Amino acid sequence: MAVTAWKCRDVTLDINPRTLIMGILNVTPDSFSDGGRFVTLDRAIERALQMQEEGADIIDIGGESTRPGAQSVSVAEEQDRILPVIEKLMPKLTIPISIDTTKASVAEAALARGARIINDISGCRFDPQMPEIAARYKAGLVLMHIKGEPRTMQDQPHYENVMNEIKTYLEKSMDIAFRAGVRRQQIVIDPGIGFGKRLQDNFQILRELRILTKLGVPILVGPSRKSMIGKVLDAPPEERLEGTLAAVSAAILNGAAIIRVHDVRANVRAAKIADAIVGKNEIQEML
Repeated sequence: MAVTAWKCRDVTLDINPRTLIMGILNVTPDSFSDGGRFVTLDRAIERALQMQEEGADIIDIGGESTRPGAQSVSVAEEQDRILPVIEKLMPKLTIPISIDTTKASVAEAALARGARIINDISGCRFDPQMPEIAARYKAGLVLMHIKGEPRTMQDQPHYENVMNEIKTYLEKSMDIAFRAGVRRQQIVIDPGIGFGKRLQDNFQILRELRILTKLGVPILVGPSRKSMIGKVLDAPPEERLEGTLAAVSAAILNGAAIIRVHDVRANVRAAKIADAIVGKNEIQEML
């Protein structure tokens, strides 16, 4: 039976009425799209509150760039970037905070300060302690597919069947989480657009996304400003909004329950139209 509510500690996010919007807050100097824009505490807080005002349902905070070729940072440096932001945001936000990390110690420190979701791009493969932390805190857990690691993932990735490989990988990640005590209601899956994927793979994922609904948990998709859009439009990251809106709409039409984006206001509006086409509950009540 498919999960219809995402359990994130003391918060339950209903995924049936409408598509949920996860707003991206990178507090890094080197992220591919907005690196350096929100590294100061005041600017990060301002941006998070702006995204909440624009309609975000979740704020996803990342302290380590995962762009292709990115180098890893230490636990201490990652915590120094994200923990002050979480501490200052907690009294101000009315929506949950997600921590975008592959390190269990970083996730635990963020959860101890009030974060409610772990967004792990490795699907609990890089740090074996991650699922135990998620289980202990009863945190929401995003399990993403990645081929390789950020530093090398775009070095000629290859698939015999991209959707089968993603599905198998995510099934195994779910099993790892279950064995640690994570409940199905805590889990969301992400096919990992742009993470060890060829251009054609990314578009195939959007076309065939519904295959992943067979896993019975909500699907998150994050196409925002990705290189797949830049290559087709021949546009830099700051000029990829229209392409992002098209990709987001396709994802929703093919089964996505959550979208992860930079430009919250525009994507909230696009998601409402896609939800109306799909016939999601909240929109149906308006018609």
